[in-house]
Amino acid sequence: MGAAASSDPNPLCRAVQRAFSHIAERPGDEHPFKVGRGLAEAAGYPPDVLDRMPGPAVEAFAGVSCLPCFAHIEPGAHVLDLGSGSGLDSLLLATTGCSVVGVDFSAPMRERARAAAREAAVVNVEFRSGDAQAIPARDAEFDAAVANGIFNLNPGRERIFAELARVVRPGGQAFVAELILKGPLPEGERRNERNWFA
Repeated sequence: MGAAASSDPNPLCRAVQRAFSHIAERPGDEHPFKVGRGLAEAAGYPPDVLDRMPGPAVEAFAGVSCLPCFAHIEPGAHVLDLGSGSGLDSLLLATTGCSVVGVDFSAPMRERARAAAREAAVVNVEFRSGDAQAIPARDAEFDAAVANGIFNLNPGRERIFAELARVVRPGGQAFVAELILKGPLPEGERRNERNWFA
């Protein structure tokens, strides 16, 4: 996580983009991993907070942790939400007084996030088309960045970290949440196309 083809030639990246676009278009379908409100609650988003968020942002949520719950970002900061998906984290950060730029490579996800922002009447957020390995932003544009579950889905991790270092100002902050394997996957699991660990 139809979208334009990913700029990354890696087959996993293209498959992830297709999967996330499908989630955006049909969140109620069966997907390679859980999505939606149940996942958001399991990831630590308080139910009363989710109640206040627009349906389009909640029903297609596909992150791994409630980053806005522990990312201590000053109100008024300019924040990058890398891999913004349906826009839930972007909207939550925007309600704290931050200005937020969400970047995602799935056109249907960006449209869903924009619809959620309109529904919530949030104006201090924008959503850009982009790839985590080539973030559409100026050098040192942001005071802080969040990335919720994107690293396992992209084998170009060194490039992503280099891009985060480029677009976040010196002395800025980056908050990252990710699932971590505790041991090697069995060979059969590693070759399974439904395995999303890059």
